[in-house]
Order: sequence, then structure tokens, then C-alpha cells
Amino acid sequence: MGAATDKLTGQVQARDRFAHSHDELRTTQIAALDERFQQQKDRIKLLGHRATETGIDAAHSLDDMVPLLFPHTAYKSYPEKWLMDQQWARMNKWLGTVSAYPIQPIETDTIRDVDDWIDRLQAVGHFISCSSGTTGKSAMLIASQKDMDWSRIDTVQVFAWGSGVAPAQDRKLIGCVPVATVPKNQVIGEAQYTAFADPALPRFTYPVPPITVGTLTNMVVMRKKMADGVARPEEVAAFEATSRERQTTLDRAIGIAAAEIIANRHRKLMVSGLWSGLYAVAKAVRDQGFSAKDFNPDNCIYVGGGLKRAQLPTDYQQFVHETFNIPGNRNFQNYSMQELNSGMPKCREGGRYHVPPWIVPFVLDKDGSTRLPHEHGEIEGRAAFFDLSLDGRWGGVITGDRIALDFAPCKCGNAGPSIRDDIARYADLEGDDKIGCAGTIDAYVRGVA
Repeated sequence: MGAATDKLTGQVQARDRFAHSHDELRTTQIAALDERFQQQKDRIKLLGHRATETGIDAAHSLDDMVPLLFPHTAYKSYPEKWLMDQQWARMNKWLGTVSAYPIQPIETDTIRDVDDWIDRLQAVGHFISCSSGTTGKSAMLIASQKDMDWSRIDTVQVFAWGSGVAPAQDRKLIGCVPVATVPKNQVIGEAQYTAFADPALPRFTYPVPPITVGTLTNMVVMRKKMADGVARPEEVAAFEATSRERQTTLDRAIGIAAAEIIANRHRKLMVSGLWSGLYAVAKAVRDQGFSAKDFNPDNCIYVGGGLKRAQLPTDYQQFVHETFNIPGNRNFQNYSMQELNSGMPKCREGGRYHVPPWIVPFVLDKDGSTRLPHEHGEIEGRAAFFDLSLDGRWGGVITGDRIALDFAPCKCGNAGPSIRDDIARYADLEGDDKIGCAGTIDAYVRGVA
């Protein structure tokens, strides 16, 4: 990738990777940003357009990079009708505007649905992962084989650092959440099983049908049709029947997961899921008379995704930890997103999310157009990141999150940048979220595609 980029990404397995201060990293990071820009500006159409539009031909500073960051909405800029009408040739052309590699030709006439489209792209080396589309259009995030290989390494290193659990292949892995079946999630799951699970103990997966991009897309389409009043009676009836059946399956899965955990309570467990699912399973375990005293004292937990607007009691975290006997130093939490290729684990001593050297953090104003001046201490604003490890698409993204970034050393002793544990979405804070450059970028992408 380049000498500066390789120097930073080469620390992925270093134990002291979070120890380097912002002052130590800044010069190398700016050099790495320019390396990635020079490498990708003629490969990624949208990036080349932004460079021409802004007149930027090199990244000499963090401020130079801000106009080249993509809003997270750029990966949702395809016309929804193309997906709904299964216009796969047009969707391929749209992907070509954000991909670092030419989209290989695939046979589109016989593609059955969006899941089949994704499978066929994967067969020619394009891996499509998607953000949640349960409340709107899914972001389609293209990645390369190098990105998949990176995620396989990073996920193990992030969990081991944040939880203190060595990858010793000595645990029973139990998932308490249905996982979207996209390439990145599958790679992460396989890597964690290989590193942490006792190979003699099969991983327990939540007993519900897999969540595919097609499943999410169909759900969004029907909700939109119903809201617009254009859904046919038979479509509404089928949708409601499917929803009832899925809820019944989810309710049954809670009891099955609780039984599996109880049956393996003497083993070292690695329990994972969202807080809502973990709380429901923990309550079912408690209802059968089991609690911390019945479980191994070296259990650990992997929580991702936040509350997702679930309504839980104020003591939900304590309830889950006490049920499964999770020690305070085995509680792993991670800040990341599908748009990035790397994680930012929370430390156990300071309770802050730590930014690795190959992720360059930016704090922008609310509309995402200007970097807020920041050299020392803590500052709050819109989060943007450049993930230098990304290969299949541009590494710079403007998020929908409000964060507080600190360049001062953390209580845990690490001197690298860290993020306060009160991350919030602008859409939740203000009911809306508008990034200044999003409209012009979306218009360009649609025009080219």
C-alpha cells in the first residue's frame, strides 16, 4: 500500500498498538492518507470526481482530506427502484462508481433475487456487506479479498485486547442474536470460532432463519408500501403472517438458547449478542432458577450494536453480567460500523474506545463540512474516520455519530486517541441527519450509474 500505510497497518497484532500518541502518529498518518489518495483517485470514480471538483491533488494535512471523505449515505445512493425491479446490470454499474476494482461481468438474466446477486459477485471477488436496512435502504459496501483477510485478523486481536481473553481455543461460543448473513459477518464469526472456541464444541447459533439482504429488503419494501397505502390486501396479509411466524420463532429461540447455556454452565462460555437478546435469554435462565453461582467464573461476553432502541430496565447490563457470571474484566464492547474494516475496543480500566493507528479520526462540525480545530484534549462533534486498511473501497467516511474524541492519555495508560462512551446518533438526537456534501455526491453517483 505504501511505506507509511504499511507502517501503521503493520501494528495490527502489536500489543502496544494503542500506546502511540496523536503527536507521534500525525506525520505518518498524513503521509499514509496521501499514499492512499494517490493510489485510489484514478481507481474509484467517485473519489476522482471529488478530487476534480474540490481541486485537491494531494493530502498535505487532515483538512485537505475532509472534502474527500464520503458521507455514509454514498453507499445508499443507488435508486431504490433498481433494486426493487431487479435491474442488476444497473446495480453493477452503480457499484462501479464506489469500487476500487472494476466490477467483473456476471450473468444477470438468471439472477433470482438480491441474495443471488450478492453470491454471484462474491464468486468473482467482490464481497458485498450491508448495513441494517430495517428502517430504510441498506448501504451496499463493496470489499475485496484483502478486506476479508484483514477482518479475520482484526476481529481476533480486537476482542483479545478488549476482553483480556487469550485465543486459546478453550471456550463454548453461544450466540444470542440472529446475525445478518453478509460476507464480513461470516468471516468474523469463523475467525472468532477458530481462535476462541474449543474445536470439540460446536458453536451454538441462535435458532432462527438467517437474516439475508433479501429478507431485509423485502421487509423495507412492504413497510413502505403499507405506509404509502399502495400495498395489496393479500400482500399485507402475507406480510403480517410472516411477521407473526418470525416472532413465534424468536420467542422460542430464547428458551432454546437459555437451555443450551444452562447445559454448558460448567464450561468457559463466550456469550455474544445485542443487549435486548442477551437480556431476554438471561431472564429465561433466571426464571429456571440459575444465576452467577452456577456458572464458570471465567466467562466472557461480546456485545455489539448498542440497544437498537430496545426498551430495557436501567440495570440491564448488571442483570446480564450477574446472570452469566461475567467478571468486570471480561466485558467486551467495541465501537465500529460496517463502513469501516476495523474495530475500536473499549478498555477495561478507562471505559473508553481506543482508536488504532491505522484509523485516522476526524471530528467535524454538524453538517460534516469542516474539521473542528483539535490538537490536544477532548473535542465533541460529528465523527469521521479514515480506515487505512480498506482496499476494495475508499477508506474515508463521514458517519452519523456524535462523538467526543480525546488526544490525552487514557486512565488505562495508553496514550493513543480514544472516544468517550456516550456515542449518539444525530438522527436520534435531532430527528434528522443531514451531511452537507451528501446531496451532490448522491447526484453524481446516480448520474454516472
